[in-house]
Amino acid sequence: MSENEGVRLQKVLADAGVGSRRHCEELIGEGRVTVDGKRVFRFGERVDPRTAVIHVDGKRVETRAEMRYYAINKPRGVVSTMSDERGRKSLADYVEVPERLFHVGRLDTDTEGLILLTNDGELAHRLMHPSFGVDKTYLAEIHGPIPRDLGRRLKAGVTLEDGPAKADRFRVFDQVGRRVLVEITLHEGRKHIVRRLLKEVGFPVQQLARIEFGPIRLGSLKPGGMRALSVREVGELYKAVGL
Repeated sequence: MSENEGVRLQKVLADAGVGSRRHCEELIGEGRVTVDGKRVFRFGERVDPRTAVIHVDGKRVETRAEMRYYAINKPRGVVSTMSDERGRKSLADYVEVPERLFHVGRLDTDTEGLILLTNDGELAHRLMHPSFGVDKTYLAEIHGPIPRDLGRRLKAGVTLEDGPAKADRFRVFDQVGRRVLVEITLHEGRKHIVRRLLKEVGFPVQQLARIEFGPIRLGSLKPGGMRALSVREVGELYKAVGL
């Protein structure tokens, strides 16, 4: 690419939402920006935002203008697809953007919570592929009392009909009478895995919600709500899958 081709790096970063152009110039001057693996210090550096791989502080910045990244809180009773042949409510009933989006993984119809939507096929593929081991965290309501060693048993693992399964992390989140909310984190995504795992140790799930997908948190997003991911969040997703 010649000197007169491409777009100035600070403008590309600013357009991607990293900050003001002045702030982006400061990032470049401090050596915190790399383009295609090479650290850049020159403000006048020109890049092609459609093909350049740009990182700020080690996190990738998506500069392709057509890329979209969203979080949605799937309500209970909604199927985790963008359409449904049987006429049930699907994610498409809550999506109000014109772009065609992929849903990153699924949740059971009776499970609510965080699903990511994007048109970035490579990122979606990596987030779903078990080899990248992206954590998912759930809040599950079970009925107590629960034994003190339940977390240890779940982290040690149990054998299900399709092989061993275990929790990466477990803690009691809240307890009122016999109603116990537990937080459980796994890095795999087999069908009904959280429900099956807890049922196997004697505690069938009453209600279930996914509250985190890798670095992305559901937070205060209400059921049926949808929000765009921030530049920082997209960068953290890329980092989680080695992009």
